[in-house]
Amino acid sequence: MMELVYTIRRSPKRKTLTITVERDRSVVVHAPEKMTDEALQQIVDSKRQWVLSKLLHPQKYQERMHPPGKELVNGESAPYLGKDYRIEIGETRSGKVELSRIFTIPAAKREQRRDVLREWYIERAKETILDRVKLHAKELGVTYAASRIVDSRYRWGSCTLKNSVNFNWRLIKAPMFVIDYVVVHELSHLLEPNHTERFWSIVRTNSPRMERAKSWLKEQGQLLEQEL
Repeated sequence: MMELVYTIRRSPKRKTLTITVERDRSVVVHAPEKMTDEALQQIVDSKRQWVLSKLLHPQKYQERMHPPGKELVNGESAPYLGKDYRIEIGETRSGKVELSRIFTIPAAKREQRRDVLREWYIERAKETILDRVKLHAKELGVTYAASRIVDSRYRWGSCTLKNSVNFNWRLIKAPMFVIDYVVVHELSHLLEPNHTERFWSIVRTNSPRMERAKSWLKEQGQLLEQEL
């Protein structure tokens, strides 16, 4: 029997236990601070097959091949919705990052340019990706407990045991057809928790460009993970 190795992270604010499987194949158990080790182990054991199915999924666990980071200087570029935009340090009317034909980062934020661009991405992700979640959930006829934009280094999206769906903010750099595929993928787990033929049939029906999106993530995914 395959040994299940996992890290436990306890929080006094957490009321329920959740399990996540990261893209580096690490398993993290998020548990309430006062939950006993015995109770925690029982839940983990009951979810063993679910965790193993995630660990054995082939697409999500590609090794990172690209070095992190860009300097974010004039003339460099940054992606948004699948297109690269040149970066300039200059003045903006809002005093915040603005995007038209180029990314303009306020000169006053020069030293914090990585942070302010990251914040801009996260805000756009909340606006765009969460709207797509509402749209596709309606089309699929499913309801979810909550949808969130999260900072995950190794997962594009996840569907929790409590029917919440989470999405990596870095997805906002990818083309919309890729975002739609990831959203449909996670929402489809509300209809079929495992990667069965039925699951892939649901995803394919509601994401006609599924194969292209999977290929895009396999080939370009590491670029989304680069540090800002």
